[in-house]
Amino acid sequence: MDSTLSKVGSFIEQQGLMQTEGRYLVALSGGADSVCLLLMLRRLGYSVEAVHCNFHLRGEESDRDEDFVKKLCEDQHTELHLIHFDTATYAQLHHVSIEMAARSLRYQYFEQLRTDIGATAICVAHHQDDSVETVLMNLMRGTGIRGLCGIQPLRDHIVRPLLCLTREDIETWLSEQGQDYVTDSTNLQPDVVRNYIRLQLLPLMRQRFPAVDASIQRTASHLCEVVRVYEKAISEAMQRLTADGTLPIGDLLDEPSPEAILFEWLTPRGFAPDIIEQIANRLTALESGRSWQSDTHELTVHGGRLILQPLEAGRPTLRIPEPGTYVYSENERFRIKREEGALLLRSAETCTLDAAGIDFPLTIRPVATGDRFRPLGMKGTRLVSDMLTDLKMNLFERRRQLAVTDAKGEIVWLVGIRPSEDHRISTKTKQTLVIEHTR
Repeated sequence: MDSTLSKVGSFIEQQGLMQTEGRYLVALSGGADSVCLLLMLRRLGYSVEAVHCNFHLRGEESDRDEDFVKKLCEDQHTELHLIHFDTATYAQLHHVSIEMAARSLRYQYFEQLRTDIGATAICVAHHQDDSVETVLMNLMRGTGIRGLCGIQPLRDHIVRPLLCLTREDIETWLSEQGQDYVTDSTNLQPDVVRNYIRLQLLPLMRQRFPAVDASIQRTASHLCEVVRVYEKAISEAMQRLTADGTLPIGDLLDEPSPEAILFEWLTPRGFAPDIIEQIANRLTALESGRSWQSDTHELTVHGGRLILQPLEAGRPTLRIPEPGTYVYSENERFRIKREEGALLLRSAETCTLDAAGIDFPLTIRPVATGDRFRPLGMKGTRLVSDMLTDLKMNLFERRRQLAVTDAKGEIVWLVGIRPSEDHRISTKTKQTLVIEHTR
């Protein structure tokens, strides 16, 4: 076995990337890296099948690559899975770049195919140079500490057996084997970030610092160890602080890095780094009721805590034309009935009112700005918002609060809180209106 092939075999074993009894898919573009990967894995004795995606982005060149891959797999007696994509249309429909569209389509198909045929993993041909480029690209984008670790050998069902080789190693090995490959002309144009780094930035850096690639790889390796320590500390802090789905600001401020905890808590929920930084910088001065939204979640301040919840659709308005049982939402129902005589039931979710003077249709709706009513036991009216404030309700609880109004639009019951004084049960009550709320 030659030294380069032996190096890859040892790397696979050391990293625990593949098993001899496994079945693997090799992402085969026809370029030097993927051709090298296919040939090496076959010579190392692994059971592999190739998969090629034609994205139809380079005209005749795309078809040339497909023809090359077909011939190579035929020569190597390797099964080939082939798929065609209308990448430009996908990018337009999903409002993403062509590069992101191709990546998304490629990996979605790889995973679906892996599942369908029961393959162990998907092998892709990233190498050391790719990892160095990724570190520099992520450094420029400010992606955070994880992005500076470079490309990892194993993630989910993706394995990268060639990360121990450089691009030069790969091309030299193929030359020694007398194996040709195709070249993607778009990789020679510095019009995207990665190509600019590869074709212009890194060559300049190597002129001044010949060992720059090794230095970057070494630093990335050190940072991977730092990330392990960081993730353990963050995980422990999150368990302590967010057990009930909220985050106490005072306890957060006692942590070594409140901003890091906020970043790990809020980033997966779609909050942008600049918003997280703003929140972190104002932790000691955040006012109750302040809120921020991402595409999927909303964060609010209440009672010295940060409360995070998924965005909810607005609560509906339901018209009640007559007594009966009504479905208000997926898990809420209202039952309205009349009972003869004075009936007084004491329950937060049941309201009993003097039916005289309450005209249908009733309406069940969320409370609105400016709502007023006369709570049971009070002489005058109150703003509903003031009542909710007195009850220390947070922003999300206020939005979910319901009111039942009569035909005149007057609130007869603030659901779960207080009925109206204007319709209280008394010795003169001849008929009772009972409203039951069940969850």
